Amino acid sequence: MQKIGFIGLGIMGKPMCRNLLQAGYEVTVFSRTAANVEAVTSHGAVFAPSPAAVAAASELVITMVPDSPQVREVILGEAGVIHGAKPGTYVVDMSSIAPLTSREVAAELAAKGVRFLDAPVSGGEPKAIDGTLSVMVGGEAADFEAVRPVLSAMAGSVVRVGEVGAGNVAKLANQIVVALNIAAMSEALVLAAKAGVEPDLVYQAIRGGLAGSTVLDAKAPLVMDRKFDPGFRIKLHAKDLNNVMNTAHELHVPLPFTAAVMEVMQAMMADGCGEDDHGSIIRHFEKLAGVTVQR
Repeated sequence: MQKIGFIGLGIMGKPMCRNLLQAGYEVTVFSRTAANVEAVTSHGAVFAPSPAAVAAASELVITMVPDSPQVREVILGEAGVIHGAKPGTYVVDMSSIAPLTSREVAAELAAKGVRFLDAPVSGGEPKAIDGTLSVMVGGEAADFEAVRPVLSAMAGSVVRVGEVGAGNVAKLANQIVVALNIAAMSEALVLAAKAGVEPDLVYQAIRGGLAGSTVLDAKAPLVMDRKFDPGFRIKLHAKDLNNVMNTAHELHVPLPFTAAVMEVMQAMMADGCGEDDHGSIIRHFEKLAGVTVQR
């Protein structure tokens, strides 16, 4: 496959698209934001006027949009992918959505002879830029092998975790771990600062032990430098946790700690911070303790 479609050119989509171009793929794109289109057409992508037109020009279509309603719109809507895709076309949704939506979209595409995989990602903007995302894929094994080379052009890890929907289940699990890690880091560094101990030294002391994590290394330096520009927005992580809780409720799985972090994110959004990086939830804990974590 050389002709790739890409729909959704936000914080993650733009660098992912650029990595496909750098890998030598022919990429046709659609986005409603002209500046985002220019950011990739200037690197060789070709603009199409609708998702259906993207699909008509592509062997494989990637969607990277905010949530389940947008996935339904760009794939199944009036000008959606389903109306331009030929039988045998692959559609890979790399958005983070509810697993049930993935299965429903897959069923409608299958009726048209179109193959579907859900393949959400983890790593945020930095790993999207350097092409080392982790991709969790749900779909038929043969379909996975067919699309793996394309996904590998954007990722450092591409793992099939099961049938359609399994990719988004894995992503929900991922988002629980990330959210709770950020919350734990926040409480720990706020405690250190309140006790009068230099937070950066505490970070350096614990990062090599059992408390060390990719999340700690990615977020602690940014927090201490007071850099909250969005790598992954609070409102998007809250959206993912909403999907987590809905799925958990359907399965009768209690997630009390996840629910608590969800409420912290809701409080941050109520304070007008939904566009900030999810690492900035530390400000909620700082406010409660009356202290600021900084170098």
